Amino acid sequence: MEVRRADERHRGGDPEAGIESRHAFSFGPHYDPDNLRFGALIACNEERLAPGAGFAEHPHSHTEIVTWVTEGELTHRDSTGRASVIRPGDVQHLSAAAGVRHSERNEGAEPLAFVQMWLAPLEPGGDPSYEVVRGIADATPYAVPAVGALLHVRRLTPSERTALPDAARVYVHVVRGGVRLGEETLGTGDSARVTGPEGLDAVATATGAELLLWEMAARGVPRSHR
Repeated sequence: MEVRRADERHRGGDPEAGIESRHAFSFGPHYDPDNLRFGALIACNEERLAPGAGFAEHPHSHTEIVTWVTEGELTHRDSTGRASVIRPGDVQHLSAAAGVRHSERNEGAEPLAFVQMWLAPLEPGGDPSYEVVRGIADATPYAVPAVGALLHVRRLTPSERTALPDAARVYVHVVRGGVRLGEETLGTGDSARVTGPEGLDAVATATGAELLLWEMAARGVPRSHR
């Protein structure tokens, strides 16, 4: 298990334009050859946008982009003509495939915060697609078959325990609160990269916790999705 702390994230964005970014992996000008990816996961960005701020239309290709809003409302538009507003509890999935352009903005009156995760597909190409799942439940993982991964959302009360998925790799991101993971204690913004986590539990601290868990097989789709 490799633990990465919130204050180790690369700082990015454009604070003067109301954009604050924190990158868990090598990203853009913050190149780190020892921190390029974990399994299929190539980016886990914490983003904060002031009212009126946002990312202008820009391209993506051969990337699966999954977004979890933690505060405020995210307005998405893309080159296929889709437009939607994403709120806390919703999962947004944009499959860039052979190529797509999109924009993301905070068009509300309150600050916007979200976690955006990029994953590398097993095969390149294809047609772009887009999906929003409203109010995802803790017991229902979100499958991304193109990368052979499942996203689990876990919301824990103080001292509540949850087992990590039994998979080749599991990426743990603490959205808020804190957990004990084995001998480690993780707080808001911390993450853990776990290989072969069989029998490992996360136990919420006194503050409770909200976790994002990526279950990734060594190749193909996760065992629980076959």
